[in-house]
Amino acid sequence: MTNNDQNNSRARRFRNALLASALTLGIVGGTGAGLVIGDSPAARAEPVRVEAAGPADFTSIVEKVKPAVVSVRVKTEISPVSDQGSPFGDIPEDSPFYEFFKRFGPPGFEFRGPNGQNPHSPRFGMSQGSGFFISEDGYFVTNNHVVDHGKEMVVVMDDGRELDAKLIGTDEKTDLALLKVEGSGFTYVNFAQEEPKVGQWAIAVGNPFGLGGSVTAGIVSANGRDIGNGPYDDFIQIDAPVNRGNSGGPTFNAKGEVIGVNTAIFSPSGGNVGIAFAIPASTVQQVVADLKQDGKVTRGWLGVQIQPVTKDIADSLGIDQTTGALVADPQDNGPAKAAGVQAGDIIAKVDGKDVKGPRELAQIIAGYDPGATVTLDVVRNGSTQQIEVKLGNLAQVASTGTDQAPDAQPGSFEGYGLALAPNDGGDGVLVTGVDDGSAASEKGLQAGDVIVAVGGQKVSSVSDVKSGIASAQKNGRKAVLVQVQSERGTRFVALPVEKG
Repeated sequence: MTNNDQNNSRARRFRNALLASALTLGIVGGTGAGLVIGDSPAARAEPVRVEAAGPADFTSIVEKVKPAVVSVRVKTEISPVSDQGSPFGDIPEDSPFYEFFKRFGPPGFEFRGPNGQNPHSPRFGMSQGSGFFISEDGYFVTNNHVVDHGKEMVVVMDDGRELDAKLIGTDEKTDLALLKVEGSGFTYVNFAQEEPKVGQWAIAVGNPFGLGGSVTAGIVSANGRDIGNGPYDDFIQIDAPVNRGNSGGPTFNAKGEVIGVNTAIFSPSGGNVGIAFAIPASTVQQVVADLKQDGKVTRGWLGVQIQPVTKDIADSLGIDQTTGALVADPQDNGPAKAAGVQAGDIIAKVDGKDVKGPRELAQIIAGYDPGATVTLDVVRNGSTQQIEVKLGNLAQVASTGTDQAPDAQPGSFEGYGLALAPNDGGDGVLVTGVDDGSAASEKGLQAGDVIVAVGGQKVSSVSDVKSGIASAQKNGRKAVLVQVQSERGTRFVALPVEKG
């Protein structure tokens, strides 16, 4: 072996020794030096991978469902702005302003002829929306607000045909309407039987801005939305572009099934901003079945004023749960009161169905027919009992008015910011004053309110209120539950006892 060969061999052995040392240092000192070790948990962690893909396009879906979607034109009567004729008085034909006001008069301007008479002829407007067939014999669904006050209704088919429509029935509370056209063999669509999941495709077909047969797509962005539209709010939120004129049109899933009826958009500008709301298919099917049978919707009626179970109310009752619906007041002559439901009860279940809050209770009860008997799981004084209630017909709960008592020497509750006095006008104790920024003010108490119970016990004097608060403090409660009557009805408020 030559000197060069020996030198090269020594160099290779030296490099291999250095590499082995480096690897050994990496394994031993990796944790301290922040190096990644091959078998550590960090090295094994991988990003989430989802083997799923949406359709390349929606052509096949749209081709099948589009003929079932129609444009709805509604002729509505508009009340005159004034029944006194011209706002400027009688304008005879020989007046120099006669032609001007005849041509350019303001909307609702009714012009008097030479004899000074005003014909008060009716004026009409035209509204437009969308709808879709649900049966081959011509029944179709749209929004109530599309056909409201309608005198004549015409549907424009996907092929351009125009057909007169007859109103079968409407439901203002869910904003749904059922109509029918004469004929048979219409292309119709089915409702989805499963609630759509957030992230699924949403395909809206309708008549935005009068442009019939428009298709937009997006995803379901939320379920169970409450937009303050009514007691039965349970909307699907979608981000498919929906605009004026889409009202009453369907939103489909990727199977071509109707998941909802477009009814509202959130828009500061009046145009689409990516938030639209659809009535769920389950609600539509239930309402449509009633409208088809009776032309109206009948709902069960429990007869209670209810409110959420907040954390402070739960503390005042000595319970942990914040679900269920708190009964603020069982209505006189109502089914609940007749069955033994009391103010302060928490309705936790109906026929075994969990009640998350007041909205869910209203929706569950509305699903029953009047006359049906339901079993309520009621939490009272910390224990659960079952009460059977035979439901009545839905009625509006009347607000409880309260007569204000004459001036009296108030009792002051330092820490609560409350001034109380005997209620000479009836039961309970009158609130005569509430300090701004106080605990009572934060809970919405106002002068003129009447406290009828404290800690579940009825009160008739200021001393009764003090006793109720003291009892809650003695029992270690963080808050005391106060039942209040006002012009807005009956409700419960939880006042924190540590501030008393």
